[in-house]
This record gives sequence, structure tokens and C-alpha cells, in this order.
Amino acid sequence: MMQVSRSRTGGGQNGRSDLRDILMRFAEQGYQLEPEALQLICSHPGSREDLIRQILSGIDRSVAVIRACQVSDLAKSTVARSAIVKSVVQMPTIAKSIPASMPSSSLSPARRNQAEGISLDLEASDAFSRPYVEPSPLSSLSSSLSHVAAATELKCDITGRSTCVGDYDDFVRYFRDRYSKIREILSRRLNTRPIESLGKSTAGREVSLIGMVMDVRTTAKGNRVIELEDPTGMIIAVIQKDNEIYDQSINILTDEVIGVTGTSDGNGRLFVKSLLWPDMPNQTQPLEKGRGYALLLSDLHVGSKYFMADAWEKFVQWLNGEVDDPSGLASQVEYMVIAGDLVDGIGIYPGQEGDLAIKDIYAQYEAAAEQINSIRKGISIIIAPGNHDIVRQAEPQPSLPESVQKYFHVADLLFVGNPAWVTIGGVSVLVYHGRSIDDLVLRLPGISYAAPENAMIEMLKRRHLSPIYGSRVSIAPEREDHYVISRPPAILHCGHVHTVGIARYKGVAVINSGTWQSQTDFQKKMNIQPVAAVVPIVDLATMKVRKLIFA
Repeated sequence: MMQVSRSRTGGGQNGRSDLRDILMRFAEQGYQLEPEALQLICSHPGSREDLIRQILSGIDRSVAVIRACQVSDLAKSTVARSAIVKSVVQMPTIAKSIPASMPSSSLSPARRNQAEGISLDLEASDAFSRPYVEPSPLSSLSSSLSHVAAATELKCDITGRSTCVGDYDDFVRYFRDRYSKIREILSRRLNTRPIESLGKSTAGREVSLIGMVMDVRTTAKGNRVIELEDPTGMIIAVIQKDNEIYDQSINILTDEVIGVTGTSDGNGRLFVKSLLWPDMPNQTQPLEKGRGYALLLSDLHVGSKYFMADAWEKFVQWLNGEVDDPSGLASQVEYMVIAGDLVDGIGIYPGQEGDLAIKDIYAQYEAAAEQINSIRKGISIIIAPGNHDIVRQAEPQPSLPESVQKYFHVADLLFVGNPAWVTIGGVSVLVYHGRSIDDLVLRLPGISYAAPENAMIEMLKRRHLSPIYGSRVSIAPEREDHYVISRPPAILHCGHVHTVGIARYKGVAVINSGTWQSQTDFQKKMNIQPVAAVVPIVDLATMKVRKLIFA
């Protein structure tokens, strides 16, 4: 039995009572504690109550047993956080610099705004609830305190951090990083063993393992065969055609990391009984309320002869308060996020020259900057690149270069990479242009361009923005995999496919923001119907989403 020193618990009966109280508190919330984790809590040098609250608020809701390493990390965070707070407690300006939360507001259908060709679509808007927002890591805590008044903040992207040269070691390191990050998520729900341990002694026994999918194929007899690899070896996983999970296995993608449970034959094969994807936590709860309204845009394609200048002008007039706005929403907008393809670019596809109104790339950005610069003050704007922008085609992409940024004169403007984790109004947003949607539409049944939100939900299920490697998306093998969704974002925002899609998945607002480009000749040939000049607007206090229509 675990021993707890008297000096830390007060000794005797009181110490045992403390242990029971702690265990009961976690049990009431649906958690169990490792003995070592319990000892760390009891021996914590700071406020035990603060530590317990920090653990309960910061732990992933999918976790069943809280481990010592998780408690240790949060204990260090609590001690450091306490020290930082003490160091700034004498600063009287801190409390005043935090904007008050804006009261939530909603609109009834009767108050739809039809002024100046603008309509407000409330469908699917009330389905959203406040998502789980994981606390910022300790490494960014002091930065957050020193910039506590900042409306927008970049948490992570590739800008200035690219190190790969594309040699063998880069690829090995990249895939190992992907595996280890997703394995950590899966291991919270699955007790697994390494592949190398599945020898003769495991024949006939049920085992679980976590592996990266090297290949998926169907045999002549109709069984599904999956080649799985971990750092210790490779195994063949077989799903027989009469197995109840056979239909589920059609969704397995190469290069993704999954968990499997089945019976080992002791000779390098596993007959699978169940599959497990990393997925989002089943239950979410809000840790903080957001504030303000945010507009989510993408795919302006300025420079294309199909750019909808008239609709954009209506949008800016509404946003700047130059037209009647019975809804009152325009004046409450504090944030705008543009998820790539600000301009149409040059040489992106064959015959593009015939679709261009502006044939110089820098002139395109000057025109785009003119459009952005016309937006009223008081709105924080975030711009990420896409595959049409003047950055490298290999993802992850850095932010737009300084030679382009100089055209923009907005006071509060943040250029970020693709993908990027940002914070707006107190909530986390994962911004990704969305090129991997092309791969998911091709490989997964039931996924289409008409409903891009379903492809985005598949990203969340796999905890990865681009699970398939080496298909339509060119991914640079960086030192770490920037596409792993290590924690649930409040909002997943994509573009690329020129179609608006809005959904909620396990507390995450999933939003694809359409386009500002009308149907091109190429899209007509491909029967692609863009949804243009429609802007999703998010109330960050309630996470309700509406659609503003300007076309």
C-alpha cells in the first residue's frame, strides 16, 4: 500500500481523512488517481485546493485515470502561476486593462436585416454551446500576462521556425513526432503494448496496440488487411468481412495513428475486434467566456476577374456603419479572421492568366490591401495564407512576407502562418486553409465538397488536419508535426473549397467560410457551385453562429 509521510498530511486519522476527501472529489467528477498522483497532490508545497481545481479544470475529459506526470506538470504550473501573480499583484492597471465580457445577444427571425441587399440567416445558429478551451501552457503564461490587454494573440505557427531540408532523418523525425503525440492521446483510453512484444507467448490472447497505418487493402476473399507500424516493429491487422466493425474500417486512412484491439496469433498477425480513433473528448465544459463578435472569411481571390467587388463593397459599408443595420451586429464586430487565398495568385493552375484582372502578384496584394485598409478601426484582423498566396506551396506555410505586409496599414493586424493557433476574444481558434479537404473527399465515403464541415469533423476525429501524407497536400517534414490537434480548439476555421459549412462537433464550432469569388469557367466544367459573399459571424460569448449574406 502507498505510504504518505506524516509531515505532508498532518499524520494519523486526519491524514487518512484527507486522502479519502481527495479521492472522493475526483471520483465525483468521474476520475481515478494513480497512487503516485495522489501522493504528489498530498505533498504539494503550495495551495492544495488551487492544485485540485487546476487539475479538474485542465485535464482532458476523456481521461479515466489521472497519472502522476499530469499532476506533476500542473503542480509546477500552479506554483509558477502563483509566483507570477504575486509579482504583478501590485500593478493597479492590470484589472482595468481587461475588457469586460460583452453580454450575449441573439436575434429573432423577425429582426433579419434586409437593408441594402444584406440578409441575416439564422439557420443552424442556435445549436452552438460554449466549447472546452484548454488553458494556455505555462510557457506562454508570462507573455499572456504582459500582454493581457491584447485582443488577438498568436499561439503557434511555422513562421521563422522551419528547419527541414528534406533528408531521410527529417522524415523519420516528422513521423515519429506525429506518432508520439497521437499515441499520447490514445493511451489515455487504451492500455496498449509495443508491437515487438507480440511474440509466441501472446498467441490466442487479446491485446491492444497503437500503430501508424502503413497500408490498407482488401483481399480476394473480402477481408480488410491493415499494416500497422510503431517504433518497435510492424504487424498485420486483419478485419474479417463478417466482423461488425468491417464497415467502420472503410474509414481507415494511410498515415493516420489508430488504436486496435484483437486476438494475436503469435506470428505477426492480429485479428481485430475493435478500432479506436483519438477523437475529441466526449464531454466538454467552458473554462472561460469569450467576448465580442468575430467574422470568419477566406478565399477573397483579389486579382481574379471573378472577384465580387460589389458584394465586398456592400460588406464593408455594412461593417463600417454606412448603411442601416437593424440587427446592431456590425458595431459589435471586434475580430476578423481570413483563412487564406487573399489573392488569386499567378501560375496556380493552367490557363489562369485568362481568369486574371490583375496579372502582377504584387499589384494583386496592393489591391487586396486597399480593400482591407478600408475597414473601420476597432477591428482586430488576422490573415493566414493559402495555396494561392505568395508563400511556399509546401505546408505548413509561413505568414505572408514583409514585402507584401507593408501594403497593409490596419492598426491591429496580425499575419500568421497556415495552420495557426490563435486566440481572439479569449477563445482559441485553429485556422487552417483546408487543402487536405481535397484528400478527404477523394478517400472517405460520404464526404463531399458540398458539405466541407463533414471533412473538418473527420480532421477532429483523427486529431490531425492532414492525416494522409503525400497525396494532394505537399507537407514539409518539419522537426515536429504542426498538424496534430493536440487540444480541442473552440473554433476550427477552414476555407479552400469555396463552400460555407457550419456544424458543431463535441463542443467545437466547425466553420468553413466560403469565398468572395463567383463561379469560374473551370468550376463550371467540374460542376462546382461556390457559396460566395456569405460571412459566418460568431458570438464569442455564446458560440452561436449566423450567416450574413451580401450577394
